[in-house]
Amino acid sequence: MAYNPFTLEGKKILITGAAGGIGRATAVECAKLGATLILTDINEDGLNSTLAILEGDGHVCLTANLTSQEALDDLVAQLPMLDGFVSNAGVTKPTPVKFINKDDLERIMSINTFAPIYLTQRLCKKKKFNEGASIVFTVSVGGVFTTAPGNAMYGSSKGALQVFMKNVALEMAPKVRCNSVNPGMVNTNLAGRSYSDEDKERDMQTYPLRRYGEPKDVALAIVYLLSDASSWVTGHALIIDGGKTLY
Repeated sequence: MAYNPFTLEGKKILITGAAGGIGRATAVECAKLGATLILTDINEDGLNSTLAILEGDGHVCLTANLTSQEALDDLVAQLPMLDGFVSNAGVTKPTPVKFINKDDLERIMSINTFAPIYLTQRLCKKKKFNEGASIVFTVSVGGVFTTAPGNAMYGSSKGALQVFMKNVALEMAPKVRCNSVNPGMVNTNLAGRSYSDEDKERDMQTYPLRRYGEPKDVALAIVYLLSDASSWVTGHALIIDGGKTLY
């Protein structure tokens, strides 16, 4: 086999939010590189659609609502020892600060922040990580490196997850590495709910590379962080934003 420092051959990797978007793209790329995947999402049909396009054998789908404490316990109980964990699930609802309400804020924080924190806590407590394992959180440039009107709830949820990532990296070293990918706007359903076509075209002109990212752009960065090619990288936020934060 040709030399490939990014190979995931022999690695077992858990991917949340795998029914679509960045989660699905990550599953596709990881499978191409030889990983055996455990995919989870609340959307069973989406999970099965992801599974159907994966290369290789032995992949498993586990439908779960990660905002449920009981569901988290059940999921972790079914997992094998892991070499990687990728946390992708996320939602948004652009809202000016003065119109923030309890239901929206609690939903966004529950999915974007609390679910990955509680799942990581259980994976660590139950010692589900092999030596040299890698955790990757899909965070954002929003709330960490940039701000925008109406982004307070989403940005706060991602900013909190970014801080959590750094603490996991410190506490789990040297056995487990933990990093984040921080995308700008990516062409997924999450972006589509927020912008009209006209708004998208106008906003893309604020990116030096003059386009939004594709899920694969982020997935390949996640592959790097999962692979042994990044074995001396931990506690790092990898910005993938087409140059947006250069301004």
